[in-house]
Amino acid sequence: VQLQASGGGLVQAGASLRLSCAASGRTFSSYAMGWFRQAPGKEREFVAAISRSGGTTNYADSVKGRFAISRTNAQNTVYLQMSSLKPEDTAVYYCAANFQRLPRTVVRTTSEYDYWGQGTQVTVSS
Repeated sequence: VQLQASGGGLVQAGASLRLSCAASGRTFSSYAMGWFRQAPGKEREFVAAISRSGGTTNYADSVKGRFAISRTNAQNTVYLQMSSLKPEDTAVYYCAANFQRLPRTVVRTTSEYDYWGQGTQVTVSS
């Protein structure tokens, strides 16, 4: 699976952005998906995850209520809708895929993901 993230940019605090992650291959629905981010000098951290079916989602406390993850299996794409952005959301955002047998499982742990995209920069100015 190859993942291509896009949609990052420079925005002001309070703005919204939607990130997209397009996956190659015909087995996208076999993967639970996640978004992570990494700010300069910090470790990569979990942001949001979605199950294979899209019916289960999970969020980091820092983004709960502001971010929404979704997926369209027919288009091999997962999205991260980000609202009410804050300067502390500034980071490189990565999408990741976890081969998953269970349709409702979400994955929060970096090490459990099998494939990673290249990242897209999100910068939020104050």
